[in-house]
Amino acid sequence: MVKIADKAPDFTLKDHEKNEIKLSAHKGKRILLSFHPLAWTKICAEQMKSLEANFEEFTEQNTIALGISVDTVPSKHAWAKELGIENTRLLCDFWPHGTVANAYGIFRDKDGFSERANIIVDENGMIAFAKVYEISQLPDINKILDFIRKWKGEENE
Repeated sequence: MVKIADKAPDFTLKDHEKNEIKLSAHKGKRILLSFHPLAWTKICAEQMKSLEANFEEFTEQNTIALGISVDTVPSKHAWAKELGIENTRLLCDFWPHGTVANAYGIFRDKDGFSERANIIVDENGMIAFAKVYEISQLPDINKILDFIRKWKGEENE
């Protein structure tokens, strides 16, 4: 898994609206990469809805929250509509299957999907925060927001 102060592996993935999202194109902003195993599952849905519910707070904190899983664009598109997600980009790490999760060291080969994880990339493209959760655990969005609010970019916890 990537470590604090590592250079974040760059990538380009399509979101649920077929837009290409390139990590390095967002230099100057913080990026929350919120990996979830699979769309259409209860905990993953709650994880993505928590990003959407806090969209304005992320924006105020100069942070873009991105949901990432190995699902296809059509699946993510339908899922976003079902969940009422309008602002948060849901990225598709479908093909080559799990390439981004693998680059970040969190792809579960045996299962064919990523770990549940939150990784924050700082304004300069470096890893500022990285945590893997149990697959059955909903990440606490308030802990992520607290980290982002407190973090000044000079010293990381």
